[in-house]
Amino acid sequence: MSMHEAGLDRRFELAKSIAEEAGALALDYFNKRDTLVIETKRDPQDVVSIADRNVEILIRERVAAELPEDGFLGEEFGHMEGASGYIWVVDPIDGTAPFVNGMSTWCVSIAVLHGGMPVIGMIHAPCDGELYASAAGKGASLNGKKLNLDPSRTIQNAITGIGCNTYVEPERVGQIIAALLRMGGNFIRNGSGALMLAYVAAGRLVGYYEPHMHAWDCMAGYCLVKEAGGDYLSFPAEGEALLEAHPVLASNPTAFADLLAIHGR
Repeated sequence: MSMHEAGLDRRFELAKSIAEEAGALALDYFNKRDTLVIETKRDPQDVVSIADRNVEILIRERVAAELPEDGFLGEEFGHMEGASGYIWVVDPIDGTAPFVNGMSTWCVSIAVLHGGMPVIGMIHAPCDGELYASAAGKGASLNGKKLNLDPSRTIQNAITGIGCNTYVEPERVGQIIAALLRMGGNFIRNGSGALMLAYVAAGRLVGYYEPHMHAWDCMAGYCLVKEAGGDYLSFPAEGEALLEAHPVLASNPTAFADLLAIHGR
C-alpha cells in the first residue's frame, strides 16, 4: 500500500467517524430547535444557528487533534491552510432552512480534497439514519450497501434536482426549470444541495444542477457521484478559486449531456 493510499484510508475512517458524531450532535440540536437562536446572514432566507457553528467546531477540533497538518475549509469559520496536501471541506449543516423549520432534508457534508480533487466524500442525513460514504477508487456506499448508477435512468423517466438561491436571478431559475420541463423532465428542490447530490449517487435523482454553489456544499457529493459511476462538472478547487462559488452539475452518465445543455443556455 502506498503512502497516499494509507493516508486516504486513515482519513476515510476518520471522516466516517466524525460524520457520525457530527450528525448525532446536529440531530440533538434539531430535536430541541425551538430553543435555538436563529440569525440571518445576508438576507432573511439565508439563516444560521448555533447548531451550525458548534457542529463545525466539533469537526474542526476532531480533525486538528488527529491530523494537525491537514488544511480545513468550513462554511462558518472559513479557511485554514495546511501542510499535508489534504484539505477538509465541510458544511456542518447543509439545509439550515429546512433544519430550523423542522424538515428532515438537511445533512452534514464532509469532503477531503487532494490535488484539487475530492478524494473522500461523506454525507450524513441523521433524520433518515443514512450515511453516504465514498473514497477515490474505492466506490460509494449508503449504510454499507454499494451504490452503482443505472444508465437506463434519464431526464425523461426520472427526477432531476434543481437548486437556487438569492445569488441567482429569478429569471435564470425560471429558464432552467422551463428548459428541463421542455425536455420532458421534472424537478425537485429539498433545500439541501449536498443531500440532493447524495440522492444522485443513490439513484434517487438522475441529476442535480445549481448555478451558484460553494465547495463546502458540493465536494462530498461530487466524490459520491463519481464513485457511484456518474459525472460532474469540474469545480476549480485550488488557491482562491476554492473559496469562490461556481456552477454545480452532477448526474448519471446518460443525463449529463442534457443537463450540460440546460447549463449552457
